[in-house]
Amino acid sequence: MAKRVFSFIAMAALMSALCFSLLSCGREEVNFEPTSETASIDYTPYAGVTINVYNWGEYISDGSEGSVDINKAFTKLTGISVNYTNFTDNEDMYSKLKSGGMSYDIIIPSDYMVERLIKEGMVQKLDFANIPNYKHIDDSYKDLYFDPENEYSVPYNVGMIGLIYNTDLLSYTPDSWEALRDPNYSNQILMFNNPRDAFAIAQIALGIDVNTENPEEWEEAQDWLKRQKAYVKAYVMDEVFNKMESGSAAMAPYYAGDFLSMYQNNEDLAFVYPKEGTNIFVDSICIPASSKHKSAAELYINFLLDPNVALENAETICYASPNKEVVSNPRYEEFLAELHPDAKAILYPSFNEIYPDKDADDYFFHNLSPASLDKLSALWSELKITSVEDSGSLTIYILAAVAVAALLAVVIFIKIRKEKRNA
Repeated sequence: MAKRVFSFIAMAALMSALCFSLLSCGREEVNFEPTSETASIDYTPYAGVTINVYNWGEYISDGSEGSVDINKAFTKLTGISVNYTNFTDNEDMYSKLKSGGMSYDIIIPSDYMVERLIKEGMVQKLDFANIPNYKHIDDSYKDLYFDPENEYSVPYNVGMIGLIYNTDLLSYTPDSWEALRDPNYSNQILMFNNPRDAFAIAQIALGIDVNTENPEEWEEAQDWLKRQKAYVKAYVMDEVFNKMESGSAAMAPYYAGDFLSMYQNNEDLAFVYPKEGTNIFVDSICIPASSKHKSAAELYINFLLDPNVALENAETICYASPNKEVVSNPRYEEFLAELHPDAKAILYPSFNEIYPDKDADDYFFHNLSPASLDKLSALWSELKITSVEDSGSLTIYILAAVAVAALLAVVIFIKIRKEKRNA
């Protein structure tokens, strides 16, 4: 085991040395141009416009490690500047959008959050005349429950959540979400630091509907998470990359596409879809109702849907693409084969083949009622009142206080003995 436990500094130095010749998912650098259809659009009316794009972290080809910088390529073609920032989860994005402190032109929420944003009037209908590349989206990702008329959103990436584990640290091959509560790996387990994904794991493990409106079932899921907390090293989102790649944790639930990115930096990592089932998600591109540059934002969406752009994104961030031109591209097929022996099966699984006795529709997140949303928020806050790290610090403080008290008692005892002797 010790031979594989690298310090973070050593790992960082190693990856820095490699990054000059490797991309984030291991492909060689290629020359990049969008398709002629995208390039031929007249962008002159938008020169000098700046759009604000709000996306997940590690979720676009950004020019790092030899990849294509999609935002810079867009600006070069159109003259439209991109102010690009990241959020950590759907709830974080929703709160920022709701506060009105910043006007965004592009957001990329997940399915259930798209449903909520539509219901609350926080996103606007798209003008598909400005998005001709929408024709490249596979029909299987259209007419979905959260936007049945395909009016407000365009699919960006799709995937499922699985269990990532380190084969050098784990003594068995996990097949259940219950592995995340294995006491033999206390302080080596990571957990989602967002409520919907974390509670869903508990719900699926317990056989509870992930969209339940029963408050007692939400409490039951919280109890599962409370019991798990004793073994959790940290609650993470993007931090999972460093922790799993460096070998500082034995297992973590996370998105399939991100596993393939991590695998490039640590081949001891493996991936499994647990037997109880798992969440299926579709992250989609939307334009907030408060957008000040709707037409320019639609051109940005169109650019992301360009087959060449979508291919760069698919190969860099390693998520499943809803773009049929990407999936059928021979270069992409070769890329997947080199990426990981099971890359295509991991990214494009047949849910019915993995779970023949389950209905895929039951594993999509839906928007919850206000009462259930409030319940979820309260239960999550209660669970996280004292974080794992804080719990450790609190323990140290308590032990230190006990030690000081004990020392003080000894000093007082000695002083009393001396006083008695002098008397």
